Amino acid sequence: MKTSIISVDSRKLLKEFIRFPYTLYEGNQNWVPALENDEFDTFNPRTNGAYEFCESKLFLARQDGRTVGRVAAIINHKANEKWNGTAVRFGWLDFIEDQDVLNLLLDSVISWGREHGCKEAKGPLGFTDMDKEGLLVEGYENLSPFTCLYNYPYYDTMLAAAGFTKDVDWVQRVTIINDEYPPMFKLADVIEKRYDIHIAKSRSTMELSRKYGMDIFHLYNTAFSVLFQFTPLTDRQIKRYLQTYIPILVKDFVAVCVDSEDKPVGFAFCVPSLSKAVKKSGGRLFPFGLLRILRALNKNDTLEALMIGILPEYQGKGASVLMFKYLHDNCIKKGIKRMILNPQLEENFKVNSLFDQYETVPYMRRRSYRKSI
Repeated sequence: MKTSIISVDSRKLLKEFIRFPYTLYEGNQNWVPALENDEFDTFNPRTNGAYEFCESKLFLARQDGRTVGRVAAIINHKANEKWNGTAVRFGWLDFIEDQDVLNLLLDSVISWGREHGCKEAKGPLGFTDMDKEGLLVEGYENLSPFTCLYNYPYYDTMLAAAGFTKDVDWVQRVTIINDEYPPMFKLADVIEKRYDIHIAKSRSTMELSRKYGMDIFHLYNTAFSVLFQFTPLTDRQIKRYLQTYIPILVKDFVAVCVDSEDKPVGFAFCVPSLSKAVKKSGGRLFPFGLLRILRALNKNDTLEALMIGILPEYQGKGASVLMFKYLHDNCIKKGIKRMILNPQLEENFKVNSLFDQYETVPYMRRRSYRKSI
């Protein structure tokens, strides 16, 4: 069957691009859709500040008038400069089980990248680390966190057949939360006194955002700067993320560690799992999606860790102990039984070791691929 590739150049085609996975994953119990409004905003230069240093091109694959695949080609010029590379990224990759469809989609990315001087293709990656990244290669039997990608097992096999090889892996684990404290919590009082740090108190996440929001994300830029293909966020991006995500955060699951001058030195963002609510609502907030999300925020037994960051000069000084104790206490109070950790680079031993005193079980593994072009 002949496959053709078309460029996404209208809102109608963009909607088709965004909605294609709903057809592809129909009936799949573990796939969770993205929020549709967020997807439209992501590909709108007026709302996505990453377009100040990125450019993109979207493609759809068609067979007999039916959409059978999609992919986004992205060039992050800031990342290429920072990492001394010439890479075109591919993201939002979905396709039927047909090698020709995948090959044509990737060829479209590669051709566009070559036109812009790129010599390597990498992905799945987004505009920045705030987008979903990493192809699922283990854990297909588990419900996907709402902030992460899900895909069929054939994706990995067919990317390898297309000549792509592993670049990096991220691992995800689940920590079991119970009334038994990890031994490290006994050091909390000593850590507070020795390093003059403590958990910031607030009445709401909005108050935390007003007092510390910009500083937290500047800390994020510093703490994450050495990680794979990381791109620092601009103030415009930070303000958008604060406006978008603060409303879905629960105060009890946002830990901000501050020094004697009330400046953030570490943070941990978690949120009650929204996967079931978002899935049941089909990625739409209205008419009932928002109500389901609010219900999930207030009644849940599963927490998802979104991100954790600590200033380099405070790493190894116990800031994580204070944040974990704060979160653990609130998990017990709120009836949380487990926490799904965010994807962590498998070679990031510092972060991985933070959870050594918890009982953990593997959950998912994700992979980014590369190919010289």
